[in-house]
Amino acid sequence: MAAGRPKARLTVAPSERATLVEWARRPKTAQALAQRARIVLACATGDTNTAVADALGVTKQTVGKWRARFLERRLDGLLDEPRPGAPRRISDAQVEKAVRLTLETLPRDATHWSTRSMAARSGLSQTSIRRIWNAFGLQPHRTETFKLSKDPLFVEKVRDIVGLYMSPPDKALVLCVDEKSQIQALDRSQPLLPMRPGQAERRSHDYRRHGTTSLFAALDVRSGEVIGRCQSRHRSVEFRKFLDTIDASVPEHLDVHLVLDNYGTHKTALIRKWLAKRPRYHLHFTPTGASWLNLVERWFALLTDKQIRRGVHRSTEELVTAIMNYLEVSNENPKPFVWTKTADEILESVARFCRRTSGSGH
Repeated sequence: MAAGRPKARLTVAPSERATLVEWARRPKTAQALAQRARIVLACATGDTNTAVADALGVTKQTVGKWRARFLERRLDGLLDEPRPGAPRRISDAQVEKAVRLTLETLPRDATHWSTRSMAARSGLSQTSIRRIWNAFGLQPHRTETFKLSKDPLFVEKVRDIVGLYMSPPDKALVLCVDEKSQIQALDRSQPLLPMRPGQAERRSHDYRRHGTTSLFAALDVRSGEVIGRCQSRHRSVEFRKFLDTIDASVPEHLDVHLVLDNYGTHKTALIRKWLAKRPRYHLHFTPTGASWLNLVERWFALLTDKQIRRGVHRSTEELVTAIMNYLEVSNENPKPFVWTKTADEILESVARFCRRTSGSGH
């Protein structure tokens, strides 16, 4: 039989071999490219297309195609060529204009742009505006709140409290203490309609008030357990009673470090007198306007989400019972909140934010 056409000898330079080996060893991504690299490496050993095809489980036509592509264009020949598609209808200038208008201007009739109003302003479609905003991470409909503390001792207090969280002192207990005041016992004006397939739970928009209660809570930073007590008011008298509760719950041989905010009830003569009789207590005040430094606030947020916001309480007694039940359940399997940012990282983040806002013109 007549022999087939002789194949051009395929040789691979050392630098090309290194790249081909790297491509061929890809575990998951670009497996098509990895297969092509293996074909070329096998062909470089001098094997025929048939032998390479049998060894790699591909057709002879596939081996011949990538052998020829490599001989013609080397490594570039193994890469996918740009595929034809619809030409771009939006120029870079139009994209830049849409982004600039979004960031630097406001509509005449609103406080922020919508896809519809920006489409009318820029001459593009709503779909195009949505894609441009997604590409640049723009969300004009959203807003977030912030507050920078003006406490002159901000730096010192941040270092003090973060130090307690990340390196608690030996033979001591660190408790984050605060009160969640004026929690309302709310009952909807009409019965709830329960959730069912295809429909969320529904409730009336109006409600009846049945009084309020205030929750005093102390979060153990190390264990995640919470000491809690509900009171009808939140004066220094009630706070002193809560300190008595803490004192009865904490082993006598431990020092106690209390992280508090600057609320007036924490600094009255009654409280100072109570503390003077108990030298093992040490107070650490968060900076003014920086309640986020108090970890018990995070526990209050969980309480609100899981128990209060959607709860129905026909009396303050029902509300107090629900709060204390949640407290008991959370203490059955407590999970501490782990503080991860150092004081230096927090202060650098605040400094960056200050530099951004100082030149904003607002």
